Amino acid sequence: MKITGYRTLRTVHDWGRPVGDVNGFIASGVTDVPLVILETDEGIEGIGMGSHADLDRLFSALEGQDPRAVSTLYDRMLARVFKSSHAGATFGGIGTFDTALWDLKAKIAGEPLWRLLGAGDRFVPGYASALDAALTDEQLAEIYERFADRGFRSAKLKGGRNLQADLRRFEIVRGLLARNDADPALMLDANESWNLKQAVRYITALEEQVTLTWVEEPLRRWDAAGHARLSAAIKASVATGENLTGLEQYRPLLDAGGADIVQAGAVWGITHFLRVAITAHSRDLPVSPVGLTANHSVTAAAAAVPNHLSAEIQDLGSPLGLRLDQEFCDGGVVLGDRPGVGIEIDEPAIEEARRSGDWLEPAGPHVRSPRAGLRMIDDGTWEE
Repeated sequence: MKITGYRTLRTVHDWGRPVGDVNGFIASGVTDVPLVILETDEGIEGIGMGSHADLDRLFSALEGQDPRAVSTLYDRMLARVFKSSHAGATFGGIGTFDTALWDLKAKIAGEPLWRLLGAGDRFVPGYASALDAALTDEQLAEIYERFADRGFRSAKLKGGRNLQADLRRFEIVRGLLARNDADPALMLDANESWNLKQAVRYITALEEQVTLTWVEEPLRRWDAAGHARLSAAIKASVATGENLTGLEQYRPLLDAGGADIVQAGAVWGITHFLRVAITAHSRDLPVSPVGLTANHSVTAAAAAVPNHLSAEIQDLGSPLGLRLDQEFCDGGVVLGDRPGVGIEIDEPAIEEARRSGDWLEPAGPHVRSPRAGLRMIDDGTWEE
């Protein structure tokens, strides 16, 4: 079997609410979902979710190759962009092709990916994370009520700009999840919006009233020494790593002791997650995948690693035109038996929907606030 080509699709995910973090939000709640379909000479196709970045340049590493050699092909893609580096957006293209390769490999084997990777249990524990920074208290209660209905006992809020608002919002979520556990796990994601001393002051004040399981991305992603100093100064664990692209970027963070919980972005693909997980395991650290809405396939990899802690479940719905072979219950994800990564695409439905317009919004949480880390007094509002 050989890889002969690929094609791309774009669909959307309608969250039904504004989504974002302290850097900004998407008011429509409709986000873009890029898809890649790898084609073979035997008619079997592999599906990847994530990114369309640099696909033409990367495909030359895959064309004519046997898709079952996933690890070798992953490294071929890294080598193909050696001079300009695989970091940044290019890593998203690598991750999407990589996911499509794993889908092919599992389909060829006739097994769901979680079983192919060696998992013995199809259940993956998760936590609720609604990208909720722009929600009113009423909207916040509504969405976390739905998560509570599915048995979730832990939740992560976006925050870090207004202490009183964060305390009030944590109390709302804690009350909702208390039906499933008297002491639910609560986390805060600051999305790199603080400097070190801001983080120490804010978290110390927050911890006077809230028991935080972890604080996520408190500082810039490369600040290994700062993360280590912060971890020593607070009670909560420090979780970070979702925006690191490649194991070499984790090395200084882990060597400095800057991560208590090692995260990996789901959008970067399955092989990346597996390698990060084993690297963390070698240091007796737990791993947590972030952003499964952008690539639900990494859930299967989470089921197969020995140190998986909890996966970020951002929404209970599915992108338009996609059927995902999974179920949310008991505070996590139950994976299905469909061979591959568990995605079926209704291409005609996607094409019909695309005729009504372009939902791309180049703003929101993917654009860093210009005064992040530089505010002396913060009223919690977004800059224009």
